[in-house]
Amino acid sequence: MGLKQKTVAGLFWTFTQQFSLQIISFIISIILARQLSPSEFGLIGMLSVFISVGSSLMDSGMTSSIIRTKDPNQSDYSTVFVINIVGSILIYAIIFFAAPYIAAFYNHPILTDIVRVYSLTFVLSAFMGVQRAKLTKEMNFRLQMLIQIPSVVGSGILGIILAYNGFGVWSLVYMYVLQSFLLSVQHWMFSGWRPDLKFDLKRFKYHFDFGYKITLSGLIKTIYENIFTIIIGKYYSAAQLGFYNRALSIRQLPISNLSIALGKVTYPLLSSINNDDVKLKEVYKKLIKQVVFWVVPILILLIVIAEPFFRFLLTEKWLPAVPYFQILCVTGILIPLQAYNSNIFKVKGRTDITLKMTIIKKIFGITGILIAIQFGIFGLLYFQLISTAFDYNLDAHFGGKLINYSIFEQIKDIIPSVSLAVIIGVLTWTADGFLFKSIALSDLLRLVFAGIFYFTMYLGISHLIKLSAAKDFRQLVLKK
Repeated sequence: MGLKQKTVAGLFWTFTQQFSLQIISFIISIILARQLSPSEFGLIGMLSVFISVGSSLMDSGMTSSIIRTKDPNQSDYSTVFVINIVGSILIYAIIFFAAPYIAAFYNHPILTDIVRVYSLTFVLSAFMGVQRAKLTKEMNFRLQMLIQIPSVVGSGILGIILAYNGFGVWSLVYMYVLQSFLLSVQHWMFSGWRPDLKFDLKRFKYHFDFGYKITLSGLIKTIYENIFTIIIGKYYSAAQLGFYNRALSIRQLPISNLSIALGKVTYPLLSSINNDDVKLKEVYKKLIKQVVFWVVPILILLIVIAEPFFRFLLTEKWLPAVPYFQILCVTGILIPLQAYNSNIFKVKGRTDITLKMTIIKKIFGITGILIAIQFGIFGLLYFQLISTAFDYNLDAHFGGKLINYSIFEQIKDIIPSVSLAVIIGVLTWTADGFLFKSIALSDLLRLVFAGIFYFTMYLGISHLIKLSAAKDFRQLVLKK
């Protein structure tokens, strides 16, 4: 199978996987949000930084190194597997003994037991890290989809049953633990790879040299990204953290579906052509256009329909999350662009630049947070937008230099899609406010009419004006 055919097949199965998983996860989360309180979701949100940090330390960036390595052998895979297992056990032990201090920090004693049980997820994940990396390198996203869907469904059913039987926050804890367990078991059953349990010091040094820089960068990024959660959980109520996390998780739907799906396919793809800068720029340029063409209009529409959307899906008790959600959606427009520019450093093997820029970004970010916290939770949210814009500019400038694709070229390429999405968004907001809402339509009908109006206009006009991203999509996927 040629590179183009492999990419199209990978895109198809990855998008199918992402959309299927997100739809299933979204339905499960809606059912749980209707049954559980914002405070219970807030308690889980308080743990996100510790789980994320543990996962980053456990992996050490070595699975990314395997994906990038040309023709890795059994020694490569087994060495990384051993490191993942040993690392996960050590990190779990640290978090287990730190649990009472975490609970004391947030002043929620129940967190001691929750941390100790929930942290089992990254130990379980360590058993499947190499298998998943191997499948990704082989671009076998069909099998990954077939593994993930039953894991999400099975754990989701458990979570719902427990929630309706009064288990409260533990419904979420047991759901995530079961999901990790099912994923690990199925990767062992279906991936076709088994470790030798041998440790090759030479291969360890090779993968560690590449991976530790990614790990440090990822660790700093993880702590920074979760600092908003830490601050909200520490200085505000668990309910407010629940509102923030619910807004953030819904905002992630379009970003996860499109950006993560594209990222899984394009990292091994771009790595395979990392020595051809002309081709790399061409592929990357089309990638950026596609991300913007699909992500931006979805986020703009969500901003417009946020209030009826939250009320219809989550009930009135979640309406305080609406303004959080709208600000986070604006921030979300820049996140995929920043992430893909950052990805160039990994593709080109310049993880040293990634580490240096991560330090610069976080110094800027922490300084800004210390100022923004004085203006309450909305000060933090607006600063998050400023910080993301700063990160994007930094990554686009230095990442663009590596493939001769300047930030000015990038902005020029994405402006048509962004402008069209915003204009149609204003028209949809006007139609919703002065027509759909004024004739007392139900929230469901407002959502349906707004969605149809927006995407009919957006896709129709993009076709009429021959927007390059729309043309690229038809050629790549629809072959027209």
